[in-house]
Amino acid sequence: MNPNEIGKKLGIGVRVAGRIAQQRVQESARVKAQTASGAAPQTAPAATSQTPGYPQQAVPDYGQRGRELGKRSRSFSRAAGRGVGGFLRPFGRVGGILWLEITGFFFGLFGLYFATDMWRTRLSYLAGPQHSRFLIAA
Repeated sequence: MNPNEIGKKLGIGVRVAGRIAQQRVQESARVKAQTASGAAPQTAPAATSQTPGYPQQAVPDYGQRGRELGKRSRSFSRAAGRGVGGFLRPFGRVGGILWLEITGFFFGLFGLYFATDMWRTRLSYLAGPQHSRFLIAA
């Protein structure tokens, strides 16, 4: 595929995605404006609860507000988790490297100890007084 064709297709895709995002933002702003202005349909109160001479007051929808707060808190917690994870990722990488270096150092110490022991008992490798010690060190 030609690089120019890839660029054209990518540009078209970005423009279409931009238009879709713009339409969705405008639609959500329109819905928010309608709910803020009170244009949302309200249920009519029962006839027995009306008191003559007093105006009816709109009852706030606390369930809707709770759902909105829940969405905000979930998005905030996700964002906070991603932020903390991004902050701690380099430390985790460095910690993993340090862990490997420390364990490698200790295995090197054990290897050095057994290598010196094997060198001391090298003359008994086939059959000698320290043959079993040589095999253990090996």
